Amino acid sequence: MEFAKVTVLMKATVLEIAILTGHLLLYPSGIAAERSAPARPDGSDAPSGAAAGAPRALPPERGPRPVVLLHGFADNRSVFVLLRRALLRHGRAHVVSLNYSPLTCDLRTAAELLGRQVEAVRARTGHREVDLVGHSLGGLIARYYVQRLGGDVRVRTLVTLGTPHAGTSVAPLADAHPLVRQMRPGSEVLRELAGPAPGCRTRFVSFWSDLDRIMVPVETARLDHPDLRTCDVRVSGVGHLALPVHPAVAAEILAALDADGAEETGGTRGGGTASVA
Repeated sequence: MEFAKVTVLMKATVLEIAILTGHLLLYPSGIAAERSAPARPDGSDAPSGAAAGAPRALPPERGPRPVVLLHGFADNRSVFVLLRRALLRHGRAHVVSLNYSPLTCDLRTAAELLGRQVEAVRARTGHREVDLVGHSLGGLIARYYVQRLGGDVRVRTLVTLGTPHAGTSVAPLADAHPLVRQMRPGSEVLRELAGPAPGCRTRFVSFWSDLDRIMVPVETARLDHPDLRTCDVRVSGVGHLALPVHPAVAAEILAALDADGAEETGGTRGGGTASVA
């Protein structure tokens, strides 16, 4: 049994190194902000005669909800290259990968920016709701937007991948950065998120890995809140960097986004569970 555990750990470590190497090569391609999608063929992307940037009424929705992807700490949108491709193949016509500034020092500021970007996606696509997928810190930013800034009326499903919902104790020396301090157990931001959230409409699906070395302890990536409709998905045999890349995880993300009700994902007020081998 111990030999089997060591073998699994070695395989996961090799995979993490391979993913890190590939991601470093792709990283420069994700530094610039993603270009907005072109106007829809019916010309309804902007009303006739309207001033640029002016608000407009949303037309009837067509097709699946847009998906907005948000990266983690010290990363950029390039981390979602493979997941984005899987979403597009699955029929999600509107997939947007966002960047927030590497100079951001407050998670709440990033959450406010996310809210403005969600509004832009809604206006551009004509959809009243979007789905969010956040990796690591990105999931915490998205959760703050949904839970504390009223984003639950705009977001149907929020998927988090290796997100420190209860705080992570990894790399104590990194506390020099304000964002890292906000991800520590007991931080002011995490205390806000632990507070009451009555009537929150968004479904939460949190993926956590038993070999995630960034989440300390690994269970911190589970979301446990009595007021939220949640489903915790345990992933076995992969590390932190593999979560937005691994095909088995991508398949489960697609299933979570396609499900419209708690019964379909195992999510309930106070928590549900599932697993990915």
